[in-house]
Amino acid sequence: MKKNETLSKRKKTPKQRILLVEDHPMTRMGVNLLISSDSKLEVCGEAGNVGEALDAAIRLSPSIVITDVSLPGRSGFELVQDMQACCPGIPALVLSMHAESIYARRALEIGARGYVMKSERGEKVLEAIHTVLSGRISVSEAVSGQLLEFLSHRSKQKQSGPDSLSPREFEVFKLIGEGVSTQEIAKRLNLSPKTIETHRAHIKDKLHAASAPRLVAMAADWFARQSMAENNIPSNGI
Repeated sequence: MKKNETLSKRKKTPKQRILLVEDHPMTRMGVNLLISSDSKLEVCGEAGNVGEALDAAIRLSPSIVITDVSLPGRSGFELVQDMQACCPGIPALVLSMHAESIYARRALEIGARGYVMKSERGEKVLEAIHTVLSGRISVSEAVSGQLLEFLSHRSKQKQSGPDSLSPREFEVFKLIGEGVSTQEIAKRLNLSPKTIETHRAHIKDKLHAASAPRLVAMAADWFARQSMAENNIPSNGI
């Protein structure tokens, strides 16, 4: 085959098409520019919430969906779950500001194929995208061992504690653990305070918390443990 013919075929190789789900325009623009810097990738569509993302996924059939966790109304985790039903062949990569040590396992549990933090260098984000597109799971080395240990024992364990919460309940629970008020949680998640109170009630029931203060204490204790694990700080048996 002639050299010119080989080059021509390379040029015609279709790019991997990405649906980008992010509600902050500036962040979306930055990720879009990063993806555009890779000659093998292109953004075929953008969405700012779960409803728009599902419509776009069905209409565009992208090679991969990249989604944030925190979206207005419904979370990125709920998007991943919905995609399992309507678009099971499209992998999802979660790109988030939330600590990987806390959220990565949750993301994989519900069907995502990878988790990468927004604070990572651009080349790491692109590497995660290509890893997921190749059919493999992408998480950092720092948490891969924890995930493997958890997944190997998951079939033997009944879900309990925070693992029993829905994606949105889990987000609310984490924010409670950080000491965030109901009003502020509602603002951050673009939900009404009444909806947050409903989530709190469901969380309290699932975790068998005797009272609202007890729920706050449980959430704070859980968040402290996660933070210590993330920073490799011994818990001293707490």
